[in-house]
Amino acid sequence: MKALEEAIQQWGEGIGTSIVKVDRFLNHRIDTGLLTRMGREIADYFRADAPTVILTVEASGIALAITTAQALDNIPVVFAKKHAASTLRGEMYAETIRSFTKDITYDMRCASYCVTASDRVLIVDDFLADGEATRGMLSLVSQAGARCVGVAIAIEKAFQKGGRTLRDKGIKVLSLAAVREIRDGKILFQEG
Repeated sequence: MKALEEAIQQWGEGIGTSIVKVDRFLNHRIDTGLLTRMGREIADYFRADAPTVILTVEASGIALAITTAQALDNIPVVFAKKHAASTLRGEMYAETIRSFTKDITYDMRCASYCVTASDRVLIVDDFLADGEATRGMLSLVSQAGARCVGVAIAIEKAFQKGGRTLRDKGIKVLSLAAVREIRDGKILFQEG
């Protein structure tokens, strides 16, 4: 998506060879106009797959999930929690994952009533690197007996294995921007 790539070029920062810092417009301060356009693009791509719910993980994927849900006629958004909450009781789905960015392990959780066997789930997140968060969400979908209709990502780090792994499994993936590499602080995108 050209507008996202332009925002990354203007406001993003490449740190080392693996960090794409976009907190000026995507995941700390949010450019709501850009996020709305991104949500529409994702909705248009997956509309024919008829998703009934969007699944993301707290916290950075929530804004994009909401704009996508609005563009899909206001379907529900579920966000998996990273920390135990006193209000999250009863039957739940859970998966242990490792965060690439924070280099920690945590249990991703979702109350069982949030995703049901009849749901057609669209997974939406801000980043795809090694694919751990997406793997965790796919596990939650599987535990619910639901069907994943695809995965939508704002920024894919194409130089890491996550996207390739999903596509090799036959999962429909949309990345709005795919970073080929970070070189000398510059963020370089894949062609096409």
